Amino acid sequence: MKGREIFAVDEWYHCYSRGIDKRIVFKDKFDYARFKNLLYLCNSASLIQRSAVAKIKGREIYEVERGDPYVAIGAYCLMPNHFHLLLRELQEGGISKFMQKVGIAYAMYFNMKNDRVGNLFVKPFRAKHISGDGYFKRVAQYIHLNPVELYEPGWKEGRIGNLRVLENKIRHFEHSSLLDYLAVERAEAVILDREARNLIGAEMPKLDELLLEALMYYRDLLT
Repeated sequence: MKGREIFAVDEWYHCYSRGIDKRIVFKDKFDYARFKNLLYLCNSASLIQRSAVAKIKGREIYEVERGDPYVAIGAYCLMPNHFHLLLRELQEGGISKFMQKVGIAYAMYFNMKNDRVGNLFVKPFRAKHISGDGYFKRVAQYIHLNPVELYEPGWKEGRIGNLRVLENKIRHFEHSSLLDYLAVERAEAVILDREARNLIGAEMPKLDELLLEALMYYRDLLT
């Protein structure tokens, strides 16, 4: 938590972290899937036995009873060496408990898979308080547009190739919650808080408009 952010119940925060030494923490589709599973399973005080979870396959993982959630998740995006989460604290200390639980569970999985030991993510994680509905929606859009950098390295310098091609790639990026806001049917939709989803989804620009608006913003910064 940069600057030791003090979390308050019912307040929203942009939380993010990266791999130690900027290392790749999501190497394949199985890594991404495991982390998304954990975003759902770790969002409560209930103990989830790894051996029990290993027996649950596919969509059924998102039907496991968890108990009262620590946080409301409004948006998320997983990148090869970092991740972004938009979280509202629902219980006292909920964000810290949730982030610790997810981080430890994923590190145990990753270390066992890759024959390594030690911390995987930079500690402490960083967090920024979000005030106001306008800022809230902008942060959600920023999170959802993170994958653009994978396809257009010159994005933040105002350079882009084919906007339509880029839009298509972003529409098919499976490791963020954007697909849930684009009404794609998938089991991962239950990761998101319903109230937050309605708030962010209301008046959400079309994807091509969102991309163009962001591109114009970066170009204006250079002039």
